[in-house]
Amino acid sequence: MRTTTKVLPEDARAHHRSMVLQRLFHGGPSSRADLARATGLTRVTVSDLVTTLVDEGLVTELGPSPTGRVGKPATLVALRTRDHQLLAVDLTDDLVLLGAVLDLEGEIVARRSVPSDGRTGEALVDAVADLCRELVTVATRPVLGIGVASPGVVDEHGTVLQAPNRGWADVPLAQLLSAELGLPVHVANDADAACLAELTYGGANGDGLLVLTVGQGVGAGIVLDGTLVRGTRHAAGEIGHVTALDERDSRDDAPLGLPQRCACGRTGCLETVLAVPALRDRAAGDPEALAAVGRRLGIVLAPVVSALNLAEVVLSGPPELLDGPLRLAARSTLRNRTMPVISEDLQLRMTALGEDGALRGAAVLVLSGQLGVT
Repeated sequence: MRTTTKVLPEDARAHHRSMVLQRLFHGGPSSRADLARATGLTRVTVSDLVTTLVDEGLVTELGPSPTGRVGKPATLVALRTRDHQLLAVDLTDDLVLLGAVLDLEGEIVARRSVPSDGRTGEALVDAVADLCRELVTVATRPVLGIGVASPGVVDEHGTVLQAPNRGWADVPLAQLLSAELGLPVHVANDADAACLAELTYGGANGDGLLVLTVGQGVGAGIVLDGTLVRGTRHAAGEIGHVTALDERDSRDDAPLGLPQRCACGRTGCLETVLAVPALRDRAAGDPEALAAVGRRLGIVLAPVVSALNLAEVVLSGPPELLDGPLRLAARSTLRNRTMPVISEDLQLRMTALGEDGALRGAAVLVLSGQLGVT
């Protein structure tokens, strides 16, 4: 859609800065002339931006380019990926709060975790702040900011609008943590963060991607044509609260038992069969029960996959629960319930990032928020 607000000079400069950093992040060392050609910016603009980025310590000059061209060789510049660090927090696990210090390439430098001990509400906010303070103390380079991957509905300001499993409603988490720690803080839905991680570090295709995160709850991040889908009320991807099981379904899939009440107050939500606590209680170690959950998942995903013509569905969560009968049954159900033109090339796979998808996604929130890089 066409913008209706005036574009200010500082907005244009920030966009140009992001373009240069994005190119260096994904393309590696480049000359100023190559950056100008790749971004479409003038050489004068690129040179000015590079000088500023060198002064900020984000970019360094490597020396002349090793080419065989006649004339003075161009000087290569590169992003200083090892000289700055990002702090990341993942709140998706039902038992522990996970934190890490990462460099700009997504490599984890240090890890920390603390038991959640069933904390919710303000007590959980305090626990997250304490974990962030500990991460600050173990960082060994200047910290660009903190990223938090949180369950629930999160707006663009980092306010958690609803997270039933965490006892949060309208909690300005980014603002609270930033005030406590004196650093920029970026908060997003955990599934959205995991989706950004797959794109940035996991090699996923951004044409049509759905990342399904399975932890204490279930959520989905969606990218279409390179754009993260947020929805009109920031709730796109809240697939965990789609009804997946009722009395009729429980008769058809006996291993699932009767529909259970969800944390949201409704009965038979996808979370009640697919979330990690439910899988542990009702299906772990039982291949037929896991397959029954996979069939329910395939039924829920089929209209989403068809409506959006997705290319990839990525499962992020404990592989011992998801990667086996559950994933295979979900894939089979999807193929049975969608047109061949939709499903024949569809990938339904486990994440390439292991169990660090949300952590690395939280780091991408900082990359994006502070540098404009994804």
